Parts: sequence; C-alpha cells; structure tokens
Amino acid sequence: MQEGSFIWGHLEKQHRTAEKWIDGVWLIMLLVAAVLLFSINLGGLPLRDWDEGTVAQIAREIWRAPEGSMRWLYPTLGGEPYHNKPPLMHLLIAWVYALKGVNEWTTRLPGAVLTAASVPLLYCIGREIFRQRWAAVYSALIYLTMLPVVRHGRMAMLDGAVVSFLMVMMLCVLRSRRDLRYCLGVGIGFGLICLTQGLVGGLLGAIAIIFLFWDTPRLLTSYYFWIAICIGILPVAGWYGAQLLHYGYSFAEVGLINQSLNRIGTVIPRNSQPPWYYVIEILKYTWPWLVFLPQTIALTWENRNLSWAKLIMVWSGVYLLVISLIGTKFSGYLIPIYPSLALAFGIQLTETENLPLLSAYPRTWVAGFAILAVVASAGSIYFSWGTAPKTDLNLIFAAAALTMTLAAILAERGDGQFLKILFWGSYISLMLLMKSNYWVWELWEAYPVKPVAAMIVRANPAVKKIYTSFPQHRPSLDFYSDRTIIPASTGELQYYWHYSGQPYFLLNASDFHSLQLESMKLVDQAEGWKLITKDTNRL
Repeated sequence: MQEGSFIWGHLEKQHRTAEKWIDGVWLIMLLVAAVLLFSINLGGLPLRDWDEGTVAQIAREIWRAPEGSMRWLYPTLGGEPYHNKPPLMHLLIAWVYALKGVNEWTTRLPGAVLTAASVPLLYCIGREIFRQRWAAVYSALIYLTMLPVVRHGRMAMLDGAVVSFLMVMMLCVLRSRRDLRYCLGVGIGFGLICLTQGLVGGLLGAIAIIFLFWDTPRLLTSYYFWIAICIGILPVAGWYGAQLLHYGYSFAEVGLINQSLNRIGTVIPRNSQPPWYYVIEILKYTWPWLVFLPQTIALTWENRNLSWAKLIMVWSGVYLLVISLIGTKFSGYLIPIYPSLALAFGIQLTETENLPLLSAYPRTWVAGFAILAVVASAGSIYFSWGTAPKTDLNLIFAAAALTMTLAAILAERGDGQFLKILFWGSYISLMLLMKSNYWVWELWEAYPVKPVAAMIVRANPAVKKIYTSFPQHRPSLDFYSDRTIIPASTGELQYYWHYSGQPYFLLNASDFHSLQLESMKLVDQAEGWKLITKDTNRL
C-alpha cells in the first residue's frame, strides 16, 4: 500500500514538473513573438500629437532637470507644472533617455516592453481560470494579434503600461483566492495602475472588487486583503500628498477636480463622442476575432456560474458600460477591455477544437471570413492602382486577403487548421503593417511635423513661445522644436504683432499673405510654413 502511494506521488510530481516545463516553453515563445512584433520599426515614424508628444516632452524635461530640482516628483510641461497624471511612465522614458539619448525609439521602448510582457501575463491568467491549456494559448495569441493592442502598445502612451499592470493585478486576484500572499500583488498592481493613470485607474480596481464580490466574497472580508491594498496605494497617496503640499489649491483644482473627477461627467469638445463610441471602436478594429462573437456571448452566458465567465462578464461588460457613460471619450480607455475579449474568444476556440474532425462550423464564420477576404482584396487592388501605388499597403491587404480566403475555405471544409491560418496570417499581416510607414496613420491628418520643427531649431529664435495660424495645438511640434507653439486666431496674431516686442509667428502661405503685417521679416520656411518676426531695422 505504501509502495503504491509512493509510486503515485512520484508520478504526480513528474506530471507537475512536465506541466511547468510546458508552461515555461509557451511563456518564452509568447514573449519572443510579442517582443518581435512590438519592437520592429519602433523608431521609424515621428511621434504623433497629443499622447506621444506630451509624454515625450515631460520625460525630456525630467531628464534635463538639474540635480536636486525634484523634477521627477514635480513634473513640468513646457516649464509649467503638469498636474494631469503621476509621472511613472515619464520617469521610465526619462531613464531610457539617460541611457540611450532622446529619439523616437527610446521614447516608445518602455511602453512597448511593458505591453509585450502583458502577452505571457494573459497566458498565466488563462491558466488560472481555464482547465485546458489551449484556452490560455489561444487567448494569448488572440490578444497578441489584436490591432489596437499592438498599435497603442507600441506608442509612447500610458495605455500599454496600464494594461500590463492590470494583468498583474488580475492574476494576483485570481491566485489570492487560494493563497492570501498574492493579495500583496493585487495592491502593488493597483498602485502601479494609479501611478500611471491617476485616480481614473480606480475604475480598473473596481472591476476586481466586483468580480470578487460575485465569485469569492470571503476574500473581501479578509483584513490581509485590505492591508495589502493599502500598502499598494501608499506611493499613490504619497505622490498626491506631495503635490498638494507643494502646489496647494492649484493642484487640488486642476489635478484632482478638473483632470480626474470632472472628466467623468464633463465633455471635452475635442473628445466629445456618443455613448456607443467604444462599441463602434470594437466593431471597427477587432477583426477577424469578432467573427466568433455570437457563439462566444452564448457560451459565456451558459457558463455564467463558472469563475471564468464571471471574470469575463465583469471585465468586459461592466468596464464597457462605465467608460461609455463617462463624458469624455479617449480611444486609449478601451485598451484594458481587449484582454477580457481575448479570454472569451480563447475559450470559444477551445470548444471549437473539441468538435469531431471535419465537423461543420457555423455558416456565419465562413461568411465572415469570406467578407473580410473580399474587403481586404479590394483594399489591395485599390492601393496597387494610380500613378503612385502604395506597395506597402498593397502587400498588407494582400496578406490579410490570403489569410481570410484560406480560413474561409478550410472552415467551409470543417478543417480545424483554419485556426492556425488565422493566427499566423494575422501575425504576419500585423508585422507587415508595423514594418511600414502607416502604422501611426494619424500622422497623415496634418502637415509633416519634423521638417517644420527642424526649420525652427535651425532658426533658433530667441523666444520660447511661437504663435501659429494652425488652429490646433501640436505637442509633437513642441517636442521636436523644443519650443511652445501656440495656436492663435487672426485677431490674436495681429494683437501680438503690434504689442509684443519681438514676436515669432509660424504661418502657412495663405495667412502669410492675408495678414499683411508691417515690417515683416522672413526667417525661414519649410513644407509651406514660414517662420517670421519683426524686422527691427525697418521700424
């Protein structure tokens, strides 16, 4: 009897060792695939406006600050106090600046690395909630091949870091149900989210609390859990306390009320969108995985008493509802929802794998892949025509069209190999997109910023503030020119010209001729934009 127990225990130990070894292999493979996709051509395109330009400028000012200035604790933007977000991500970028210099690659590297790490983290979450390893594998691969995740994760934004810290928090939430020591990881993960996103990060913490209330309410009565949460948010409280002591009422008004609390109910005109904005964003950018959505919703609802279904329903449904009700809409707010969608699609594909060989798949899948193939083929043909065909876009759409065509054919035949085609084809198509000059497509919405910024740097005006006739503020232009470029109306430009000592204006050709300013001196020009100032010799 004892000998049998010994043999059984030995076999069980060998099985656990083999399981850990297989998990280790998958983690390494997923990390390598993610790092490759998130790092290729990372510094090949200029920083885009708003997110990237602002983050980069704050990080550079931290890096440039003299020793003892405490700029790492009290960040600035254009020399003015920056109250919007805690500077965790900016500090990471500033640290990379100190090691490798200031450029697009170093600006985007910290966010790309953190987002790449979130792929194996999602695999670990899948292993916690699913009994089958393939559900975790499929979830991680789907998440890796979601366009919004890859695109936003590669940019110098806060979203990649937030989603990575969210993964840490949710993984520790799941493991703390059987081991209270992981509660400390919950607190640390939540603290890192708030040190990156500010008080708005509390919405993600609420998702974890709601899930535990539904799935494991006993954990919410554990004093160890709440102590761990308090430990995790101590640095957050310390940062906000330091700002209040240093800036006083100005931080309370701008940093707490305007930027955090008011954003929930107040609409910023530039980001005013209808409540269904995020649903439309999901419908636009989550293909081809949305083909499986109807069956995925049905499967999740059927298993709503299981932990994995509860997690997905709270993570996806509650979070989507909350951010849809917030007055101000940012596409980055949607990024934390994609891991939960990947988990839902992953378990659905695992159920598909369990079907008998050559069994019929839903007709909607075949039709969905066929429609995507037609759309991608039309895109490939469109970009191959004209006097200046876009070869990169032609190739990207051709790869997507081939992927969807093969997937449709194999799904029609009941061949489960269509999943492998989907994964490989989606990965290759995204790799081609990231290798091209089109993955930051917002750069095409306005004039090229780097030549104009280079012209300003070359002219080296004596002032730090330059007024422009362009109606929108461009943080990327501020970053590259190392000046503050302020949009101004025609009346404002004329006022500054007459009542400022030595103003500098950045004007396009039409405004240059229509303003008819006196004693005007052309300093330099680039890309149709002219830098002018007063000619003091003619006054």
